[in-house]
Amino acid sequence: MLLLAISMFFADPAPLDMPRAEAYLVSEDGQMRLEDRYDRLDLWTSQAVEGRWTDDDGRTFMLARLDFAPPAADRHETVTRTQYAQDRVKIDKRDIRALRRAISALSPVELPEKGTAPRRMPRGYRDVDFYHGTNESVVVCAFLPEKSPCWFMATWELAESDEHSEMVRIFTDDFLSDGWRRRFPAPPPRPEVQGERELLRADARRSVALYGSWRCTDAEEFSILDELPAGGSFITALTNDLARMRLRYAETLPSPLNPSNVLCVARIYADRDGYIGAAGEEMAWSAAYWNPTRRELVAYLPQSGTDGLMRTIRHEAFHQYLSYAVSMLQASPWFNEGYAQYFEDDDGGEWGAGIDATPEWIENAALSIPALMRMDYGEFYSGGDAERHFKYRLAWSLANFIEHGVREIRFQPFKNLKRDYIGALLKFRDMHKATEAAFGSAEKLDEFIAEWKKYWKNR
Repeated sequence: MLLLAISMFFADPAPLDMPRAEAYLVSEDGQMRLEDRYDRLDLWTSQAVEGRWTDDDGRTFMLARLDFAPPAADRHETVTRTQYAQDRVKIDKRDIRALRRAISALSPVELPEKGTAPRRMPRGYRDVDFYHGTNESVVVCAFLPEKSPCWFMATWELAESDEHSEMVRIFTDDFLSDGWRRRFPAPPPRPEVQGERELLRADARRSVALYGSWRCTDAEEFSILDELPAGGSFITALTNDLARMRLRYAETLPSPLNPSNVLCVARIYADRDGYIGAAGEEMAWSAAYWNPTRRELVAYLPQSGTDGLMRTIRHEAFHQYLSYAVSMLQASPWFNEGYAQYFEDDDGGEWGAGIDATPEWIENAALSIPALMRMDYGEFYSGGDAERHFKYRLAWSLANFIEHGVREIRFQPFKNLKRDYIGALLKFRDMHKATEAAFGSAEKLDEFIAEWKKYWKNR
């Protein structure tokens, strides 16, 4: 049983997802800006849970602080972080009804009518209640330490082979009685209301505060959460590179939105297993991804090392930038993936990687451009590896041409193509209508393709 107790406290960190966000485009002082709003229960859960850990046998341990009441069941409206922080309600330590609502909201099993006190109250506690009832797959406990301003809660989802009564004893003796705060130091205090960006930054930091292997590195417009080996120089290099790349993204594709409340969060796992545990098996094919719903860029350190990771993050960080630049609207894949590929190599890369760029290839590829520009993401990502590679490189070639070839065309008919596309996307909220509006007519698209062919044939 000693091994079971040890596994409880030395399990692997399992950071929680950031809360789901909904994007709203609002006007303020003559400027448009993105306003993220969240489900109240999502926000409450993300701030109540202090940490979660899993072990090799499938046990999951969760620790939460019950200082604020969960939202009422009939409060379904979405709110900003600032609004939530202003109207959240503290739980009085003697308010058993509010306490039970909070425990129920976090418990993985239905609660019994009443809690059960331990046979012997552990030292250092004013009150302890177990709420697992007849369910023997989980330990659910709420506890009030002496001199604490609030109750805490822990759940321990057990392995199939565990004997429930023995695990309750281990929990009581090895967690409650052995100074749980020595194992789980207090996270940083919640900030006073100070704006969306800083409230989001505080929540991102809190999401890994109890995990000794995780760190947080902040810059003005982004926060990087990582569990990479300590002492390396990669995070310093990445912090500098992201700051520089974000300037490049903004210079290349300016946004009409006020970015003052935007914070870009990146979470980097030490290995693929941790990444897949967070991303899910459906993302097993990927090296990184931008999650616009959770507002997180998620990646891991591949076996190939940090050079490949830097390129991957540049690619995904562009998706992140563009999402914020267009109020989380979905840009066309030819535009979004084309520019992500363009920025992946920082300098735009070199034409023809993996492609025989003969005049015949260019002529045939030109015939595919209209179809590429009409594709949604399902169509763009479909097909085998060779087909997807072709579409990515063709999209890259369009971005490269817009950046380096358009300016050389007489009378510059496509000078404002990027601005027109972003403006149309914000106006119509539809990627296909944005493409049509940016080019204006089939004749202008034909002219664009003809100039694209001329540009690449002269390379």
